[in-house]
Amino acid sequence: MLEKLLTKQTKLSVIGLGYVGLPIALEFARKMKVVGFDIKQDRVELMKQGIDPSKELEKSAFDGCDIEFTSNIEDIKEASFHVVAVPTPINQHNLPDLNPLLGATRTVGKALKKGDVVVFESTVYPGCTEDDCVPILEKESGLKFGTDFKIGYSPERINPGDKEHTLTKILKIVSGSDEEALNIVADVYESIITAGIYKASTIKVAEAAKIIENTQRDVNIALMNELSLIFDRMDINTYEVLEAAGTKWNFLKFFPGLVGGHCIGVDPYYLTYKANALGYHTKIIDGGRVINDSMGSYVAEKTIKKLIKNGHKVNGAKILIMGATFKENVSDIRNSKVADVYNELISFSANVDVVDPYASSEELMEEYGYGLISEITQKYEAIILAVNHKDYLALDEEYFKSITKENAIFVDIKGVFKEKIKDMIYWSL
Repeated sequence: MLEKLLTKQTKLSVIGLGYVGLPIALEFARKMKVVGFDIKQDRVELMKQGIDPSKELEKSAFDGCDIEFTSNIEDIKEASFHVVAVPTPINQHNLPDLNPLLGATRTVGKALKKGDVVVFESTVYPGCTEDDCVPILEKESGLKFGTDFKIGYSPERINPGDKEHTLTKILKIVSGSDEEALNIVADVYESIITAGIYKASTIKVAEAAKIIENTQRDVNIALMNELSLIFDRMDINTYEVLEAAGTKWNFLKFFPGLVGGHCIGVDPYYLTYKANALGYHTKIIDGGRVINDSMGSYVAEKTIKKLIKNGHKVNGAKILIMGATFKENVSDIRNSKVADVYNELISFSANVDVVDPYASSEELMEEYGYGLISEITQKYEAIILAVNHKDYLALDEEYFKSITKENAIFVDIKGVFKEKIKDMIYWSL
């Protein structure tokens, strides 16, 4: 298979060209013919112009790539190796939403032919690839799994905004439905991954490995958030505690904060869903999720209490939230917990403005019902630094004082201005 791909006797397709799929497609396209498929035609048109809709890649990343961007299923039929890299979100009830994955699987199934290999990269619960996706591939293609086509699973590990740990520099876990499939998948990925390949024993092991990566982080951040709730009652700065504890060689450096996005705040729910289906009710994982999901409201309530304590009227209080994305230096707003802060403040009848140098005001309005202000033209009773974008780190207290009223509150969620704010009323997790 690899030789045919490298000699361009056949093609490789990537289904889903978001922050995961597009880098994969472009990297493969430097060595082989690639069909990049996405259901959104407007995104396809942007990529044809060398523009990454996710704003992660520079225009130069498209240079020298043998790739065809399309939303036409017929084009996928020219490929023999298919990579599915679509989102796997949760619904409003915190249950897995497999619609994007199953829809992409149906698309591949319609294009599948004998001898093809399908690799899934989307984060799922153990067993999903074989139990949920394979039957769809068989039904849509009329082919028999194992005899006519093979599958693999290779979990994505791309970290949005991280320019150091990029696709080729991250060790890649691969797995296959049998030994032949495993070797094919490993060979194909090894052609682009310089960090090396790890062969998991089964697809379920690879699925489980991915899902516990983010579950582990979620639980540890929840512990830090719970500690911040305790230390706040003791009038102790959590970041000072962590700095002191971090002097021990084996102390794990996690920090409190808002836990959103499409990985850490989502993946644990896939694991708890599967555990519940098997009759086991998770405790630590659920506890961590409850704590992390409550932090947005907690930050807002602390801000309101600080306003009241320092003589400000809450009704109509002008509050500025700086940052709307789920993490620093990215444009991605999916599952951003800043929305929880905003909504809680609004429930107290505060007047809230939001700014962000990366986020799209239109996307925020569509997703959360509020947009961004284009410029700061008034003075505020409180500022909440919700996301530590690099643009904000260059600011100083004089700037913050220039856009706030006397006796203003400065809420520094990530503690990045600790010991730098002297005149304003400062609080952090």
